[in-house]
Amino acid sequence: MFRRVVDIVASLLGLIVLALPMVIIVVLIRRESKGAAIFRQRRAGHHGKPFTLLKYRTMRTDADPYGHSPHSGEDPRLTRIGRWLREKSLDELPQLMNILAGAMTLVGPRPLYERQVETWTPEQRRRLEVKPGLTGYAQVYGRGSLTIEEKLEMDVHYVVHRSLWLDVKILFRTVTNVFKGGGEVYEKQYSRDGEYETGVDREA
Repeated sequence: MFRRVVDIVASLLGLIVLALPMVIIVVLIRRESKGAAIFRQRRAGHHGKPFTLLKYRTMRTDADPYGHSPHSGEDPRLTRIGRWLREKSLDELPQLMNILAGAMTLVGPRPLYERQVETWTPEQRRRLEVKPGLTGYAQVYGRGSLTIEEKLEMDVHYVVHRSLWLDVKILFRTVTNVFKGGGEVYEKQYSRDGEYETGVDREA
């Protein structure tokens, strides 16, 4: 209950304080390329229950909707404003609305695809025991430099050791990384077998 109260207060305050910047971002996205400024995508939530994730659109509308995620800022599918949003992690701001609605929380494992969940082991599925988060343990301690297996291991570690103090540390490191540019934004290697995932949506 305490976490939910914090989520409501924090997301509502964030939406109020950031209302003008968020509207400006929408205008910039629409001016650079035609199409919706908000990208919507179905993801696996708490206990695997699907929900619609919200993000700012960072790629051209004519990009292959089932292509792999960008692996560098030089990806031609990225728009100029989209590249900047990704590198500053601002493309995730619309998820404050997901938090306010109760589908997400401030800190937790990042929401992944439903088809990915189907391949997980029982141990890896433990990451679904908590709500997906705006930021998480794997995001502040590796992010794009980690493989999917490493991220899952860190997500389960978070679930097992979850505490208010750990959440505070993750939030503090998130803010530090955003302002200092810490952490690898672009995914370098999807899996330990060296293969990139196929069929991943363009806004992963």
